[in-house]
Amino acid sequence: MTGTPVDAAHFRALFEPRGVVVAGASSHPGKFGFVALHNILSQGYAGEVYATNREGGTILGIDTVTGIDDLPAGAVADLVFVCTPAAANPELLRACARRGIKAAFITSAGYGEAGEEGRVAERELIDLARELDILLAGPNGQGVVSTPARLCAQIVAPYPPAGAIGVASQSGNFVSSFLNYAVQTGIGISRAVSAGNAAMATVPDYLDFYADDPATRVGLAYVEGIADGRAFSDRIRTVTARMPLVLLKGGATAGGQRAAASHTGALASDDRVFDGMCRQAGATRAANVEEAFEAAATFATQPLPKGPAVAVLTTAGGWGVVTADAITAHPDLALAPLPDDLRASIDTKLPPRWSRNNPIDLAGGETRDTIPEVMAMVAEHPDIDAVVYLGLGIQSNQARMMREGRFYPGDGLERIVDYHERQDARFAQAAADISDATGKPILTATELAVTIPDNAGPVAVRASGRLCYASSQRAVTALGHLYRYSRFRARRDGA
Repeated sequence: MTGTPVDAAHFRALFEPRGVVVAGASSHPGKFGFVALHNILSQGYAGEVYATNREGGTILGIDTVTGIDDLPAGAVADLVFVCTPAAANPELLRACARRGIKAAFITSAGYGEAGEEGRVAERELIDLARELDILLAGPNGQGVVSTPARLCAQIVAPYPPAGAIGVASQSGNFVSSFLNYAVQTGIGISRAVSAGNAAMATVPDYLDFYADDPATRVGLAYVEGIADGRAFSDRIRTVTARMPLVLLKGGATAGGQRAAASHTGALASDDRVFDGMCRQAGATRAANVEEAFEAAATFATQPLPKGPAVAVLTTAGGWGVVTADAITAHPDLALAPLPDDLRASIDTKLPPRWSRNNPIDLAGGETRDTIPEVMAMVAEHPDIDAVVYLGLGIQSNQARMMREGRFYPGDGLERIVDYHERQDARFAQAAADISDATGKPILTATELAVTIPDNAGPVAVRASGRLCYASSQRAVTALGHLYRYSRFRARRDGA
C-alpha cells in the first residue's frame, strides 16, 4: 500500500474487522480509552474485542494485556483503536504489524494540527504505516462507525440506525452532527469515519470506497482544506459517476480558514473555485449541516426525478402558496401547469371548490380515501416529475388535543382519535408506496416533524423509511439537489 487510493481490503479491515484491539484502554469512565471500549462492547459488535493497558487488569469484563505482543496466540484482530499518546504510536504500529493488524484508527492529537514539529511526527508515522502495510485513519480523529458490522469504535455518541449514507468528515464533531440527525429522523448510516487530519486516508479515499460499497448509496462529507485541488476534483468526479455525493465545506471565509488551520491543520482552498468544482463534478454542495444531511437523506430514500416539473398537493391553501413560491424561485425546478386530463380526474374526487390548479388545494374536500387517490393520480401523470405533499398530521394534532383534554375518554372521542391517527399513518405510507410504484419522488413536509415528532403522521413517515421535512422550503431545496444530480447523470450517461 504505497499511495492513494487506499485499497478496499484495508478499508474492510477498518469497517468490518474480525476483531478490534483498544490500545490504551482505561478503567476511568472519563477517559477516551474507557469510552471507546465501552462503545464497542455496548452496541452489539460480534467480533473479538481485546484491550491493552500498561497495568493490566479487567475493564468492562475484558481481561487486558500490557501490550499488543501479549495478545493471546489465537487472537484475531484486523483493527486497532489507538488511545495512546503520540510518542507511543510508532512502536505500537510495529507491534500491530507483527500481529497482522491491517488498520489503525488514531485518536491521538499532537500531529499536523500542532505546528511544524507535529507535522514532522505525522509524516514519519504515515511513512511507517505504509512501510508496515497498515491503513492509518486519523490521527486526531474521533472514531469509526460501521452499522453492517454493528461497530461503534468511537469516543463520542451516538450510534445511529442502519441505513445507506456513508459519512466521511475532517471534523469529528460533524460526524456526531450527522449521526444525531440520523437518530432524529430515522434515516440511517452505513459507515461513518472521522478522518481527523486525513494524513494517510483522505476524505476522497473513504468516498471512493463507499461508492463501491453495497451498504452505501450516497456519500456525505465535510471538508475543511484541500491540499491538491485538481487531484481532489478528479477523485470526486469518479465518485459522483457511481453515487450521489453531498459536500459541506468549512473555511469559506477568512475567519473560517484561520479556524480550519488550527482545527485539523488543513489549508483551506478558494471558496469560489470549490463551488465551481462541485458543479462541474456533479457533487451537491450544501450551505449548512441541516441542508447537507437532508440532501443525503433524500438521495438515500427517494428516486431521482426525470424532469423539473413539480406538483404540490396540500390540504390548506397558504402552505401551497409559499411552496409554489419556493419552486418558482428555484433555478432548476418548475411549478408544473396542471394538465387538463389530470384536472378532470381530480374533479371526480373533490367538490367544485378545490383549487383546480397547481398547487392542488384539496380545500377540506377530502374523504377517507381522497388523499391517496389524488396523490396517485398526480404522481402517475406523465407531465409530473415530483410531488411535494403538505398537511400531514393535522388530524392527529386534533386527536392529540382530544386525547389530552378533560372529555377523553368519552363522548365518542376514542373512536375519532383512533381514526384520525390511522388516517395520517395511511397517508404517510401511501406517499412512500406511490413513490415506489411510480419511480417518482414524493416529499412530505410538516413542521410537526420537529414541533411534535411523536405525531402519528411524522412517525409513519419515519416508519416508511422516508424523511419528513420540517418545512416545504426545505423539501424544495432537497428536491432541487435531487434533480440537479439526476440531470448531471443524464448528461454524463448520454441520456
